[in-house]
Amino acid sequence: MYIEGRAGLSEKLLHYSSHTPEEKETKLDLIKGGTTSHYFPAFEMVLKSHGQEYLTGNKLSRADIHLMALLYHVEELDSSLTSSFPLLKAVLCALPALKTRISKLPTVKKFLQPGSLRKFPIDAKGLEAAKIFKV
Repeated sequence: MYIEGRAGLSEKLLHYSSHTPEEKETKLDLIKGGTTSHYFPAFEMVLKSHGQEYLTGNKLSRADIHLMALLYHVEELDSSLTSSFPLLKAVLCALPALKTRISKLPTVKKFLQPGSLRKFPIDAKGLEAAKIFKV
């Protein structure tokens, strides 16, 4: 439910960059309005209702990761949008500590080690095969 709620706003943010400069002002106003009247109040209410550290309680979930990414994106557009939402603002302030905590999880720590396969290795033949458009 939380991920789907976040998806609507994320989609609007994604499409925002593809609009012409003339359209962007109108689209940004719509994004701001929806953010402060619909999306952020819902997330704030959930955090307030259970008083836990994460959206789904005391355990980090996919919904929290998506919320953090969304908050970063919204902050880039207009940092004042979180000002009326103290619990979401607290999430933003806690992100550096959360990043450190997440990076210490055994599977994440192993993934972040130098030499780990973060991306599939690709040779010249594989790179040529991956090209979709021949320019």
